[in-house]
Amino acid sequence: MPTMERKMWIMLENNPETMNQLAEKLGLSPDLSFYDVWSLDEPELMAHIPRPALALLVILPLTPAWKEDRQTEDAGKSDYEGHGAQEPVIWFKQTIGHACGSIGFLHCAINGPAAASILPGSDLDKIRRDAIPLKMEERADMLHNSAPFEEAHKSCVQLGDTAPTSDDHLGQHFVAFVKADGRLWELEGSRKGPLDRGALGDDEDVLSPKALDLGFGRVIKLEQDAGGKDLRFSCIALSRKA
Repeated sequence: MPTMERKMWIMLENNPETMNQLAEKLGLSPDLSFYDVWSLDEPELMAHIPRPALALLVILPLTPAWKEDRQTEDAGKSDYEGHGAQEPVIWFKQTIGHACGSIGFLHCAINGPAAASILPGSDLDKIRRDAIPLKMEERADMLHNSAPFEEAHKSCVQLGDTAPTSDDHLGQHFVAFVKADGRLWELEGSRKGPLDRGALGDDEDVLSPKALDLGFGRVIKLEQDAGGKDLRFSCIALSRKA
């Protein structure tokens, strides 16, 4: 099979305006919306987010502590082989430069309870249905060649507070956290596959204290324990509108 030329897109911002427009373009029900997460432990700053939160989309800096943790966790892992209807979550390997935000959106929208709110016959519906039977490389190729996915991404690059750029994003990584079948999943296209972070109770969503401890709160703690001070993050939550 010939090697495809690698596409390089302009990175999206991680904010509700951008991701809600991407959701509209691809075909996620308007009954769902993304909301800013301003705090992880102050209830008054989380009160505007309808619960349960279905997914989180986070940008985190690749600090030395997290980089070492990732390398240790991924070392020796073989290529991901999950596919088919029994796959607990649908995961995409990223082969498009700077598509991490759009792929993060996909991971939030096509997994867990949010998947039931995909509009039938939409581009998002087709991407999900086409992805299910495919193995990792074929799935990545399908997304790489999806004109509707590329068009939706490009329609959102002018949104946000900073000027669009295709430059490197200074080690920032988009990571999705989704609850599916009672488990918390960490989904990022540059890892070796989906990561099962542990069990959540029926009353625990992705913003619950346990989910945060198992999820990206764990990354923040890695940095704190290493004596680092780079605790920047940007987080939005996908929820059903109140």
